[in-house]
Amino acid sequence: MGKMKSNLVAKRAFGGISRAGKAGKALACLAAMWGLHGGLEAAEGKPNIIFILADDLGYGDLGSYGQTKVQTPALDQMAKEGMRFTQFYAGATVCAPSRSVLLTGLHGGHTAVRALPYHAVPPYKDGEPPIPASAPSLGTLAKDAGYSTAIIGKWGLGAVGSEGDPNKQGFELAYGYIDHGEAHNYYPKFLWRNGAKEPASGYSHDRFTEEALKFLNTNKDKPFFIYLPYTIPHFNLNPPSVDPYAEKDWPQVGKQRAAMITRLDRDVGRILDELKKLGIADNTLVLFTSDNGPTPESGAPLELFNSAGGLRGIKRDLYEGGIRVPLIAWWPGTVPSDTTSDFVGSFCDVLPTLAQVEGVPIPPGMDGVSMLPELKGKHPEQQQHTVLYWETVEKGGAQAVRMGRWKGVLKGICSKSPGKFELYDLNTDPAEKTDLAAQHPEQVKILMEAIKKEHVTSPIFPLNVEERQAAQATNARVPSP
Repeated sequence: MGKMKSNLVAKRAFGGISRAGKAGKALACLAAMWGLHGGLEAAEGKPNIIFILADDLGYGDLGSYGQTKVQTPALDQMAKEGMRFTQFYAGATVCAPSRSVLLTGLHGGHTAVRALPYHAVPPYKDGEPPIPASAPSLGTLAKDAGYSTAIIGKWGLGAVGSEGDPNKQGFELAYGYIDHGEAHNYYPKFLWRNGAKEPASGYSHDRFTEEALKFLNTNKDKPFFIYLPYTIPHFNLNPPSVDPYAEKDWPQVGKQRAAMITRLDRDVGRILDELKKLGIADNTLVLFTSDNGPTPESGAPLELFNSAGGLRGIKRDLYEGGIRVPLIAWWPGTVPSDTTSDFVGSFCDVLPTLAQVEGVPIPPGMDGVSMLPELKGKHPEQQQHTVLYWETVEKGGAQAVRMGRWKGVLKGICSKSPGKFELYDLNTDPAEKTDLAAQHPEQVKILMEAIKKEHVTSPIFPLNVEERQAAQATNARVPSP
């Protein structure tokens, strides 16, 4: 993100909901540009990759991040055997745009999906805005690199048949929920398998774990990439049981949320154990993180668990508690064990990182940087960000930017009278308690300029009043499928 975007790159990014007729040609041209025409060559010896994404798990919800009430022994052990990141950020403060940043390597001011479907102009009432087929994504890069690919869990970046269909985004297996709204029901009557509805029963999270174990066993002798976006804890708190918290003197919703996190932990442990059992742990990179901060929408007492880890804000906020998330990296023999990284990174770094791991060129125009040097313990070689950027239309709209120790937050941007710019020194005040804008006007000016530079207008997801009026006037959008 340290380099200026060209107009071409910016247009590609925000114009992601494009007509499918042009997508194939564009993808072919980009593939030729990157030298990926031979990507289906033998990928023997390349490391496997599993990317596990929790839903609404807070920065403080794991034992390795200070949690004292909820048991997370497997993830705590994963951190001991790997690297724990303390300053890593989600792509956005709600699920769809955060996942769009993750899949495309473009931050929230450039990526295709900027908000939840009902914030689009006009709103999507059936299906969801897709990420484009004309640009690289985690799935397409892995497939072109010769990997067997699977997305198992919650997709939420394009309906079946759209250009955002996961089967069109490089995933050979797509199993789970396609629409994010479907994913709110953990006991579905059906789940999607490669574009077709398949009858389902029981707790869907458990099915995702079994499907992931099956896929890695089937593909253990060749490189595989599993994107495993779990659906818990989120806000629909109805796990099969509240063990081991049934006897706790907590509200029932607190027991339920804690049980879901411990269940999630158990299943991450099962996956790591299976890799060890199969003898492929040393050749497998596993990354675990969350899509945004914790949510209070279930009524769960976040303060009881200190789910935000002492940070200000929660899901839908651009304060640290809404976007700073845990990240644990595990790759025995490659990622140094029992280490902590203070590298300031974001979801937009995942695509460049995995491209390097897969041995393919990093596509041009990415906002992220590869974290591979950091993962290998080579901190002096790690490229640092000049700027990190976020935006949201939630809670009246906000933009945020981080440059080194400084973080700026501008709220109320969806109104005709935005709030005042807030400035925080995260080195001394990670909880964002003291606004220093009045004391550092020059720093405010620098960060405000960065906010203006990093946001490129989207005709689909207007950010402020002027953009919304323009979008409503043109009503420019390809109809949802």
